[in-house]
Amino acid sequence: MTTEAAKMSALTWSGLPGIMSGSGDDTGTEPSDETLVAAVAHGEERALELLIRRHGGWAARFAERLTGNAAMADEVVQNGFLKIWQKAGTWEGRSRFSTWFYRVLHNLAIDQLRAQRNDHDELDESLHDERAGPQRLAERDQRDARVRAALATLPERQRLALVLSHYEGCSQAEAAAILGIGEGALESLLSRARATLRNALSDERGDIT
Repeated sequence: MTTEAAKMSALTWSGLPGIMSGSGDDTGTEPSDETLVAAVAHGEERALELLIRRHGGWAARFAERLTGNAAMADEVVQNGFLKIWQKAGTWEGRSRFSTWFYRVLHNLAIDQLRAQRNDHDELDESLHDERAGPQRLAERDQRDARVRAALATLPERQRLALVLSHYEGCSQAEAAAILGIGEGALESLLSRARATLRNALSDERGDIT
């Protein structure tokens, strides 16, 4: 990371304390994503901050679904927005910004998971620990932890297909575009992913349908 990029990252994130908690989905009457990315390409810090406010919430949720770990997700999203700052000029606008950014986050998350593959057992353990709560929420928390742990065991493309379609609410066409495959191939990934999760969560109800 260059000194300029590191400074930009620190300034941006320190000024937006609510983004990673999922509060940043503000669209209002602000400029389009395309306009903002073009402004970022010209070094306008305010444009990047607006993109973070608009997309930071869903990006954090998406990254946590992929990684199963809040701290890792935070790093993925920060690196994702830093990549926008560094590479905005290379975005050609042939797909929606959100579709492109899904791909960026996915690639960063996969890199993180591969780097920490040897620590997989510790990651699964942490998922259960961080889900602990009051007694009246124990059953729900245990279920959520099991779903997260089961998602983490899926092959990478199956996990992404399921997260995009089931949790992010993408249409079949959108999810297929993000993955760079046809809709038939997407359906095949989803079918295998759901079958695996049904086996892993056979005593759960309503988690994956």
